[in-house]
Amino acid sequence: MNQEQQIMQWIDDHNDEIISFLQQLIQIPSVNPWFFDEPGPSKEKDVQEFIADKLTKLGADIELWEPVADDLKQYEGMAGYYPGRDFQGRPNLAATFGAGEEGKSLLLFGHIDVVKAGSKWTVDPFGAEIIDGKLYGRGTVDMKGGVAAMIMAVEAILRSGAKLKGPVIVGTVVDEETGGMGALDFIHHGYRADGCILTEPTSLTIAPLCRGILWGKIKVQGRSGHIEMPQADWQDGGAVDAIKKARLILEQFDHLNADWAVRKTHPYLSIPCQVHVAQFNAGEYPTSFANEAEIVFNAQYLPSERDDKLMGGHVKRELEDFIYNIAKSDPWLSQNLPEIEWLVDADCAETDVEHPFVQTCVQSLHSIGLEGKIEGLGFHTDMGWPVNVGIPTVNFGPGDPSLAHHSDEFTPVNEVIDAVKMIAKTIIDWCGTEAVEVQN
Repeated sequence: MNQEQQIMQWIDDHNDEIISFLQQLIQIPSVNPWFFDEPGPSKEKDVQEFIADKLTKLGADIELWEPVADDLKQYEGMAGYYPGRDFQGRPNLAATFGAGEEGKSLLLFGHIDVVKAGSKWTVDPFGAEIIDGKLYGRGTVDMKGGVAAMIMAVEAILRSGAKLKGPVIVGTVVDEETGGMGALDFIHHGYRADGCILTEPTSLTIAPLCRGILWGKIKVQGRSGHIEMPQADWQDGGAVDAIKKARLILEQFDHLNADWAVRKTHPYLSIPCQVHVAQFNAGEYPTSFANEAEIVFNAQYLPSERDDKLMGGHVKRELEDFIYNIAKSDPWLSQNLPEIEWLVDADCAETDVEHPFVQTCVQSLHSIGLEGKIEGLGFHTDMGWPVNVGIPTVNFGPGDPSLAHHSDEFTPVNEVIDAVKMIAKTIIDWCGTEAVEVQN
């Protein structure tokens, strides 16, 4: 049995141990404190210390530190920077194996914060139950399944009697669920590698790109008046229905989306970029025309559309011009211009599919009997900052991303095991390994 076979055999022989580790991660409710109704202690530190203890026992050099927002002011206006954000008790973690080795290096990267459990669970959201081959719990998909897989892949190699020829860094960060400042701080801290696997859920496909996401709010002004009474012309002080004016914008969104469906596509994305209305808020009383209407929307953009700050500024201006041109066509709106408030700009990134690292990951999947499909992600991940500093990065992990944040979130157990094998195979082929005495 050669070394690679020994590593894969170790994984097969330790399935229960791998899944048990994931269950322990799930059972620590590391909910990002942004989701708390009132400020309270975060369990993110508990998860990081649990991971640090495991990796220390495997011989890693550990660094555990709390990000400081004031130290990141140079990134103002860029992805992940939020002034004044508090990271007390919310550390990032980096564990390095094989420091100083001459082979190619690899960063295994993931976040440990989760969204709150929410309602309508039929199982304990932090109980980590296995039912019919599925592991249930908040974070099984997003993304503790991936975090467990990358850590256990490193353990499989070391416990099988292999030594790394190139460094492997295990990086686990906080705060992805509310903006990605943990990832920004990790890169600012100086960690670099020749390749990166971000273990977000991809249903075991290779995803070398993710889209950027813009959240915006459009405020449309009206003028209230009795809805059951005749109204004078608006120029004479009559009522103006903000809902009716907002409909002008909503109708034009349909035309914009038809245009974007042709222009804003990517060969590895199954759907084009669109503007989707997520919320509509208007009116005060059933007897009054709406004084104001708010349209909250979600718009996506491609890595090719990034601005000089590597974010969505070009698309913001496109949408601002679009709204302005609609307003110019309406006498009321031209004098009472809608206002756009930008709520979120979550960045995007892309690695060339022909890059040797991407192809190594594809071949790793082939070697364990899977298709090795390449497919982009329609949502934001933390891959932006690694790519920004020149690290070729792919998203790859167990779990269906459409189940992230759902009640009864689950990941098939077999996908976790397959993810461990793929990551281990990538370490073998990318970093290189050689035989040494088996660790106990």
